[in-house]
Amino acid sequence: MDGLTTAETRQLEQRMQKQQMKVFFGLFSNLVDHCFMSCIDDFTSKSLNSRESGCVTRCVQKHMAMSQRLSERFQEHNAAMTQQQQGGGLR
Repeated sequence: MDGLTTAETRQLEQRMQKQQMKVFFGLFSNLVDHCFMSCIDDFTSKSLNSRESGCVTRCVQKHMAMSQRLSERFQEHNAAMTQQQQGGGLR
C-alpha cells in the first residue's frame, strides 16, 4: 500500500472488509441452505424434532471440519508454492 494517502488506505481497507463480509455471509448462507435442505423435512411443527436437530448438528460439524481441512490444504499448497518459487530463484 505504499504510495497511497491515508484516506486512500482507509478507503481500501473499508472495501476489503466489506468484501470479506460478503464472502463470509455467502458461505454462511450456503451452509444454512445446505443443512436446511438436507435435514428439515417435517413442517408440521414449528420446532425441530430430535432427528432434525441431530442432523443439523452433524451437518454443521461436518461443514466446519471440511472448511478447516480445506483451509489447511490451501496453506500447505501456498507454502509449497512459496518454497518452490524460492528454490527456483536460486538456480
